[in-house]
Amino acid sequence: MTTQNSVKSTVTPGFEVFQAMHRSVHRTVLGNGIRLLVTENPSADIISARMLMQGGQRAEAPGKSGVAHLVSSVMTKGTKTRSSFEIAEQVEAIGASLGTDSSADHFQVTVKTVSSDFPGIFELAGEILQSPSFPETEVELERKLTLQGIRSQQEQPFNVAMDKMRHALYGDHPYADSGLGTVETVTQLTIEDLNEYHQRVFRPDNLIISIAGRITVEEAHAEVVRVFGDWSQPEQPMQPLELPTIAHNPKTNLTPQDTAQSIVIVGYLAPSINPELPNASADYAALKLLNTYLSGGLSSRLFIELREKRGLAYEVSAYYPMRLDVSFFVAYIGTAPDNTATALEGLRDELHRLTEVMLTEEELQTAKDKFLGQYALSKQTNAQLAQTFAWYEMLGLGLGYDDRLQTDIRNLTAATLRTTAKRIFGQPYLSILGPEGVLQPLSAEVLSSQI
Repeated sequence: MTTQNSVKSTVTPGFEVFQAMHRSVHRTVLGNGIRLLVTENPSADIISARMLMQGGQRAEAPGKSGVAHLVSSVMTKGTKTRSSFEIAEQVEAIGASLGTDSSADHFQVTVKTVSSDFPGIFELAGEILQSPSFPETEVELERKLTLQGIRSQQEQPFNVAMDKMRHALYGDHPYADSGLGTVETVTQLTIEDLNEYHQRVFRPDNLIISIAGRITVEEAHAEVVRVFGDWSQPEQPMQPLELPTIAHNPKTNLTPQDTAQSIVIVGYLAPSINPELPNASADYAALKLLNTYLSGGLSSRLFIELREKRGLAYEVSAYYPMRLDVSFFVAYIGTAPDNTATALEGLRDELHRLTEVMLTEEELQTAKDKFLGQYALSKQTNAQLAQTFAWYEMLGLGLGYDDRLQTDIRNLTAATLRTTAKRIFGQPYLSILGPEGVLQPLSAEVLSSQI
């Protein structure tokens, strides 16, 4: 894990105190391996908690795509001692919030309630996390809903084009599939598969609990010990995931579909945020700032140049997610079918410009101000604080990453951004969806030309 600057707390023995987001965050590790983060914020009578485990889609076994989503959908539908109705009744009776979610790299249980009701809801969350029963009727209902969701995705042009892009980028890696899974895998998932995933991923030494709100460090620690203190760490250490290699192999996917607009996606493999990799933090900051410059709202470069000036786009944007393994950077545009080739050329020209032309000082500062402003606004509520600190802890970035990221952004130069763009925006992956008559004329030269 990344080294963090800290001082030992003189208030609560066993905790370290870190300064992040202008707040004191207390951190300790319980005897069973649970990592606990506590942020006191008494300004409102609300407590939010995030319970994160590294896993999610990334931990799905081959052929089990969608199992993490199905686990998250069914976990709140029954435990060893409570029915789905009893769980819902307890939560709704006090107006609390309790949910579960699975993403590419993690699984989480979320809680939000007034401080007086926190002990009861936190205990319920602990029971759901440790001993879900996966009732057969609930599993079958959620399976049907998931299959409906997958089929709905297959009817949406952008999702179809993006699915092709992910599979081209990631091959056999779990990142290739939608988080919902596929019709084939979800149809075949069994309750035994859900239990196997839960047993493998849900363990105290893989759990981070982040609590923020009107609660003291001592109170939070006591609640965690009360609810999770007797959860024993398995004798067998967690085994590292054996994941397929993600190889750079740019491809072009043309998907004929009779649709009112064409979808053009240009994609690249991009650096992971893994702190064990050299220059990971610097690369992440540079690409995040480039992403903000290209797609940060109505004043962004892509919106002004391709939509406002040239009238090519129904929608246009870019996306660069934080990932434990190799990430991706995509720019996409929805355009009238007759403009497909022109829109592809325009998207490529904008990315090529970043490899050759340095941003002006005004463009650079505007992008920095926009990123830092949006970042600050996204870290205000107890839920956002709990989520952010748990997320950085899970990624191994450390609680000081908040300050480091902002410093990295402020220190970026136009020359560094151009160097990063040159290195990342080489031969692209392409995914283009539109009417067959539009795709056929696209020449091999147009499709294979480099940025």
